[in-house]
Amino acid sequence: MASSDDARHSPKRGKRSDARRNQQVLLDAAAAVFVESGVDAPVREIAARAGVGMGTVYRHFPSRGDLVVAVYRHQVDTAAAVGPELLASQGSAVDALHRWVGLFVDFLVTKHGLARALQDDREQSDSLHRYFVDHLVPVCAQLLDAATEECGGTASIDAYALLRGIGNLCIGGSTSRYDPNRLAHLLVAGVLADVDSRRSAESSVDDT
Repeated sequence: MASSDDARHSPKRGKRSDARRNQQVLLDAAAAVFVESGVDAPVREIAARAGVGMGTVYRHFPSRGDLVVAVYRHQVDTAAAVGPELLASQGSAVDALHRWVGLFVDFLVTKHGLARALQDDREQSDSLHRYFVDHLVPVCAQLLDAATEECGGTASIDAYALLRGIGNLCIGGSTSRYDPNRLAHLLVAGVLADVDSRRSAESSVDDT
């Protein structure tokens, strides 16, 4: 039987849980809208995607900067969590790396828009960059190491260089004549092909 203290606090816990769920729904909706329309997308578009009123969006995130920062952290956390999951669920580490890179490219749409949203807050921008590096570089390294090991060697670049290269490919976004997602996958394929090429060259030297 629940105590009077439990009964008194359970509704509060339920409200906090509902608030967290609502915030997650908003963050997922905002991330999807930012990918499609950029960080300057109207708040009403985000509210409609989440199935809530605009007042709910502003209650959770009073300014656009607050929303963009929250989405950024949410996407970093999601990308960091999904890396090990892909390694465990995909039949190939190479496939897992490519799947993760596709998610990372989508995330970069928000990342590049962040500079505009936080142009007057250098401290916040620097803090988020550290958050990005601390959380995503180790995950990328894990995926890259597994994929290159599957190819029989080691990569000639590290995870930070790979992420930075993909980031540079994504500056400016996608157009009818430029697809950064495809180029990112070509970059990954080139890194892995280099592993195979160097392994073959080393084998040839050993055989002579």
